[in-house]
Amino acid sequence: MRGAAKTFLIYAALVLTMPAAFSVDRAQDGAVARSAILLEVGGAIGPATTEYLRQGFKAASEREARLIILRMDTPGGLDSAMREIVRDILASQTPIVTFVSPSGARAASAGTYILYASHIAAMAPGTNLGAATPVQLGGGGTPRPDGSGDRRGEDKSAPTTSPTDTLANKAVNDAAAYLRGLAELHGRNAEWAEAAVRQSASLPAREALQKGVIEIVAPDVDDLLRQANGRSVRIGGNQVKLETAGLAVVSIEPNWRTRLLAVVTNPNIAFILMLVGVYGLIFEFMNPGTVISGAVGAICLAIALFALNLLPVNYAGIGLVALGIALLIAEAFTPSFGALGISGVVAFAVGSIFLFEGDVPGFTLSPAVIVAATSVGAGLALLAGTAAVRSRGQPVVTGNAVLLGRSGLVRAWSGTSGQVHVHGERWQARAAEPMAPGQRVRIIGREGLTLLVESEAERPRSE
Repeated sequence: MRGAAKTFLIYAALVLTMPAAFSVDRAQDGAVARSAILLEVGGAIGPATTEYLRQGFKAASEREARLIILRMDTPGGLDSAMREIVRDILASQTPIVTFVSPSGARAASAGTYILYASHIAAMAPGTNLGAATPVQLGGGGTPRPDGSGDRRGEDKSAPTTSPTDTLANKAVNDAAAYLRGLAELHGRNAEWAEAAVRQSASLPAREALQKGVIEIVAPDVDDLLRQANGRSVRIGGNQVKLETAGLAVVSIEPNWRTRLLAVVTNPNIAFILMLVGVYGLIFEFMNPGTVISGAVGAICLAIALFALNLLPVNYAGIGLVALGIALLIAEAFTPSFGALGISGVVAFAVGSIFLFEGDVPGFTLSPAVIVAATSVGAGLALLAGTAAVRSRGQPVVTGNAVLLGRSGLVRAWSGTSGQVHVHGERWQARAAEPMAPGQRVRIIGREGLTLLVESEAERPRSE
C-alpha cells in the first residue's frame, strides 16, 4: 500500500506541474516571437550575401519573429545574387524591412532592387539610393532613357542600333520592367524606379520619402520600429498589420561557412588561389614525389574553381591567362631570347584584366594584384630560364654518362649477380664471373636498374 501511495503521489505531482511547465514554454515562445531579427547587408552583394540572408530568413521563421530588418549599405553587386535575394524576400512569410543605414550609407544598383522588393522601405537621414542601371558587358555606349546608345559623331542615316546596343537595350529594358514590377507590387513610385534604371537616377532620403519611393525616414532602428507599428503590408496576397512596438532586436551574425564563402568568392582571392593551384601542380609534375606542392596546388585549384563558378567569369580571359602561363613555362624550358616570355606576360596580363565580366562593384580584380601576379609569373620564368641556360655548361651528373667507366665496390655477391656501391648508391649488378665482397669493379654497361660490371684487374693497364 505504501508503494502504491508513493506512486500515486508522484503521478499527482507530475500532473499538477504540467500546466506550469506548459505555461513557461508558451511564455518563452512568446518572448521569442516578440522579436525582430536584424541582418547586416554591407559591401558588395554576392553569393555570400545570398547565403547569409537565406540563413537569417530561416532563423526568423524558426523563432517566429515578428519582423526582419535588413540594415543595408552597399554599392551594388551581382545581378544573379540580387535576384535570388529578391525571390527570397517575396516568398517570406515574415515582414521584411530594408533600412539604408547609418547616415552616409547607400543602396545603389542591386541594393535599390532589394529595397523595392521589401515590404517596408526605410532610410536614415543622409543616405541615398538609385543608380540601378545594369552594368553592360562588352561596352557599346551608355543607354539613353529612350533606349538608344551614345551615337555622337556618327552618321545619323546609318542603322540606329548595333548588336551590342541591342543587347544593352535588352538588359536595360528587362531591368526597368523588373524594378517597375517590384514598385507596383508594394505601391511605390514606379516612374522613378524606371528612371533609376534608364537614367541612373539617385535620391537622398528626404526626397525619396516625398516621392513615395520609401515609407519611413528614421535615424535608428528604435525609431524605425516605432514608425512601422500599425502599418499594413501585403504578404502572400493578404494584408498584414505590423505590431512592432516593443520588439526586442536580435542580431544574427554570419556563420563560419558564410564568412569563408565571402573570402573565397572575392575575385582577388579566387584569382590568387587559381595561380597557386596551377603553379603547385606544375612544380609537382616537374619534380615528381614532392607531394606537398601537388596536394596544396590541387586543393587551391579546387577551391578557386568553386569560387569562379559563382562569379561572372569571362572564359576568354581564363583562356588568355592559361595561354600566358603556358608561354612562360615554354620560355623557361626552351629559351627563345624573350619572345615566348614577353608574349606570355602580355597574354597573362590581358587575360587577368578581362577575367571578370563587366564592372560590378566589388567583383573586379585589383590592378595591384594583376601587376603582382604578372611580375611573379615573369620572374619564375626568368629564373627557370636562367637556370636552364647555366646548366648547359655544367658537367652531366646523372644517367649512363656518369656511370659508365666508374669504379665501384662489391657489397654482396652470389654466383654471377650481387650488389655494388657506386657513386654513393647501392645498385644491383651482374658479371660474367663470380665476385667477392670488397672487390673493386668497373661498370661497363647498364640494363634497366641492373649494372653490368667486370673486375678492375681484367682491364689492360693501357686503358
